[in-house]
Amino acid sequence: MDRAKRIYTVLFISVFATMLGLGIISPLLPIYAEDLGATGIWLGVVFSAFALSRSVFMPIVGRLSDQRGRKQILLIGLLAYSVVSLGYIVAGNVYALTGVRFVHGLASAMVVPIAMAYIGDLSEKGKEGSHMGNFSISLFLGMGAGPLLGGLLNDTFGLASVFYMMAGLSAFACILVGSSLPAAAGRPIPAGGELPSFRDVLSLGSMRGVVIFTMINAVGRGSTMVFIPIFAPLIALSPFEVGVLLSSNIFLMALLQVPVGWFTDRGHKIALILAGSLITSVSLILIPLTHSFWPLLAVTSLLGVGSAVQQPSIMALTVESGKLLGMGTAMAAYNTVMGIGMIIAPLAGGLFLDVLGIEAVFYAGGLTCIAATFVFSFAMRKARQQSAEAASNVD
Repeated sequence: MDRAKRIYTVLFISVFATMLGLGIISPLLPIYAEDLGATGIWLGVVFSAFALSRSVFMPIVGRLSDQRGRKQILLIGLLAYSVVSLGYIVAGNVYALTGVRFVHGLASAMVVPIAMAYIGDLSEKGKEGSHMGNFSISLFLGMGAGPLLGGLLNDTFGLASVFYMMAGLSAFACILVGSSLPAAAGRPIPAGGELPSFRDVLSLGSMRGVVIFTMINAVGRGSTMVFIPIFAPLIALSPFEVGVLLSSNIFLMALLQVPVGWFTDRGHKIALILAGSLITSVSLILIPLTHSFWPLLAVTSLLGVGSAVQQPSIMALTVESGKLLGMGTAMAAYNTVMGIGMIIAPLAGGLFLDVLGIEAVFYAGGLTCIAATFVFSFAMRKARQQSAEAASNVD
């Protein structure tokens, strides 16, 4: 097996195992937090703690990986994943649970963005959408299978078994990376003595559009995983049916990565992002209008389609920027703004839940995604104008 294929295979398996562990707890964590006394706004705090620490530490971690290499950071993150998974078991109140989520977010900052940077380094020009789309299957399969496995473990062995399984899967990924992943060399430091900054990333028009869109879209869509498990019992759905809803959404995203990645590489990036965003917006608005399992399954499946349509194009634009400024730095920028959106989403959603009710959470999310669509369209049009002006000045 050549070096590139070995890196891809090891990272695919490792990220799948890690995301499977994270997906296991996704349908159970809101219920667990409520059992510990979390109100709507505290539920938002618990989930936002994870995104907050990811957002704070990802720029630092990304720059370090560009400068000093990626493998060591990835190993530390996976080891931390394993240890912090056990912290959920001993968390006796919402304050402790929030602390565990914060540390978990720090570990997460060292795993998926660094794995993405590894794959971005390997992506050939003109094939960024296909490469990143194919690799994203590992994330979506893990997150999709996780809720089903989590529900089964919880019903059979109790809630603690879910966290033990997450710890075991992370430990497996850590051992695999440590024993089989070739090291990735750091990026040479420019003559000025410093790596490109977050501001340098935003100076690229296309990346600026991606960053703005990603943050607003994350605000709109970010409450889905948190509040669908809260909405589902209101229409008499069981925990297993909630797991099916969340899993089908993510499995569809995984299934569509390959064909959508192919279209992405044929020059349809902007159109695919806009189309996916509009599909996502409509799906969120339709959620409160469903009153049984099958209509809600259809809507959440449509939500998965919308996310799948836009994701490879977003990643392709990020990889193009990464080849200019450092892949770790670009991936960190993308994941950081997504994290900021994921901080705001549960907090805003919890506030809407407490004040206006659960339906308002999804209506507000859909309208926010519509706003993201228009903002991205404007940002990319402006970026094209700036590129044309720069080209004419050179001529």
